Amino acid sequence: MKLSRRAFLGGAAGVALGCQDRSVPPGRQLVPFWFSYGGKNRKVLEKLVDRYNQSQAKNWVHAVFQGDYFENLAKLRTAAAAKAVPAVSHVVGEVVPYLAEADVLESLDGYPGAKELGLVKALGQAGSWVGGEARPLVALPFNRSTPIAYLNGDWLKQHGAEPPQTWAQMTALSKRFTQRKGDQTERWGFECPIDWWFWAALVGQAGGQIIEPDGEVSLGGPAGVKAVRLWQHLVSDEKIMKPPPGRDYSAWEVTNQDFLAQRVGMIWTSTAFLKYLEENAKFPVVAAPLPAETRSAVPSGGTFFVMLKSAPEDQKRGGWDFLRWMMLPEQTIEWATSTGYMPVASAAIEQLERDGYYEKHPNDRVAYDQLSVAFAWPWSPHLFRIQREIVQPRLEKIVLSGADPAQALKEARQLAAREIPGAGGAG
Repeated sequence: MKLSRRAFLGGAAGVALGCQDRSVPPGRQLVPFWFSYGGKNRKVLEKLVDRYNQSQAKNWVHAVFQGDYFENLAKLRTAAAAKAVPAVSHVVGEVVPYLAEADVLESLDGYPGAKELGLVKALGQAGSWVGGEARPLVALPFNRSTPIAYLNGDWLKQHGAEPPQTWAQMTALSKRFTQRKGDQTERWGFECPIDWWFWAALVGQAGGQIIEPDGEVSLGGPAGVKAVRLWQHLVSDEKIMKPPPGRDYSAWEVTNQDFLAQRVGMIWTSTAFLKYLEENAKFPVVAAPLPAETRSAVPSGGTFFVMLKSAPEDQKRGGWDFLRWMMLPEQTIEWATSTGYMPVASAAIEQLERDGYYEKHPNDRVAYDQLSVAFAWPWSPHLFRIQREIVQPRLEKIVLSGADPAQALKEARQLAAREIPGAGGAG
């Protein structure tokens, strides 16, 4: 979470770009909006922003790309210090409590229509965090996702197989998918980024949770160890899971490309890539829920829209009008059906069902159905730091370097208890 000089300079550039735009039509209120979507998702978002600007004559949303989630966060921190924040941004869900506790987010409860948005509870603040419903509304969902499995439909057909429902079935199918020629693996059965999000899913499936109700950072206890040992076993012992190189979204991109190139038959990634994979694969793409161990469980993910408290009042008023417009079924349907993210408005889900969309596109329904086993994150301002600084590097060390999982996670718990106030729990 420390702000590097590079991030500071990048943030300063973003501030200037977001707040000094000269293309605002006369008589319009400028609403600076910082975003992090890339590729196809960026095009869809920019199309929606343009439609909003054309739909009314009062506000003008100026959308500025600010890099990935972490670059955007660094720039927001810089902008807050410089008192030059955009009116609207979006941030990864785990960081919302940190920003809320830092008192930089605008409370949305008093804005017109805030209580009548009709959001899917599990995707909004109320259902995404433990106790989120009782807190002031500071975040609105939009690009919301869960991790899901994608499988090569041709390979499934060749092997007469179905998507796995348990860890044991996943291991068995990965073995069947894997092809070797001598010492060389020509096709891998399974691939998943060595990433906190997917590990958290495994922890939940093994019956644990990252942070206990009393605030203790348990990292799942035995379930956390079991989760990362599964990866270690698939990579090193069975040699049926291809470890993707790189960190963060570079690893995600490698995973996607390996799947599209048919170097791997089954991957775990986000629903955000559904349309990208379907449109670029030369084989049928089959989406499936993540398999269970002691139970079925997944975290939700993606980002939330936020308004920055220190933005000018007139910009915040325009920002709210834009956000409320984005929550309407028409926009959430277009966003979801063009990307793979879940529609956040209940009315949008109902309309898609009435129109037969899910019947024609069953892959789109997987993530929504999986919400029934999604778990809420703790409202912890330290969660993002625990993720990025303490856990993520150790996951990579365990899986890629063969470190002892129990010892590495014990060190992570001790570090969290020592460096993060309250992380040791109520006792």
